[in-house]
Amino acid sequence: MSTIPRLRPGTRLCIATHNAGKLREFRELFAPFGLDLVSAGELGLPEPEETGTTFAENARTKAHAAARGADMLALSDDSGLCVDALDGDPGVYTADWAGVPRDFNRAMKRVEDALQAAGANSPARRRASFNATLCLAHPDGRDVLYVGKCDGTLVWPPRGEQGHGYDPMFMPDGYDITFGEMAAETKHSWSPGENGLSHRARAFAQFVENQIEHG
Repeated sequence: MSTIPRLRPGTRLCIATHNAGKLREFRELFAPFGLDLVSAGELGLPEPEETGTTFAENARTKAHAAARGADMLALSDDSGLCVDALDGDPGVYTADWAGVPRDFNRAMKRVEDALQAAGANSPARRRASFNATLCLAHPDGRDVLYVGKCDGTLVWPPRGEQGHGYDPMFMPDGYDITFGEMAAETKHSWSPGENGLSHRARAFAQFVENQIEHG
């Protein structure tokens, strides 16, 4: 059980990200709750070095850095694509595979090249999952984690212009379109009492159940 008080309309919350696509998704998810959102990027906070070897470690690093720097509650997300045939890579290095500056077309091609090198040509060999760990941190050091996962298959060539990152090559189970072809409402498909579709939406559903004050 979280020891951090529930959030209510008007609560100021720092989203610990400098990623515009990720911030946009959080704003969409938080839209019904009336919170006052501001990002670490908008506050000019530095990006902490992510040296963890798990999503949880990196999520904690980002959340606590933002909570201390902004002196307010901060919510971080560490997420990534884990490909079965690549022994879970790129995993926590998902963003790193895009290089500097970030180029996710290059990152998707790198994944595809690795799959081809591994002989992963059939859908059964191209299984993958998107994983998300949310960390809500208090300036005093308290935190709580929420984890979500979405399984699917990788397609090539990439399809769609929606979403961000590896979305155009990820087709979630039960659908014949990629995240890159989905409207945001479908990808998140979150509502009270429902789990949602995307990894972030599923982690967010748990967060809402435990951290948002319900009228």
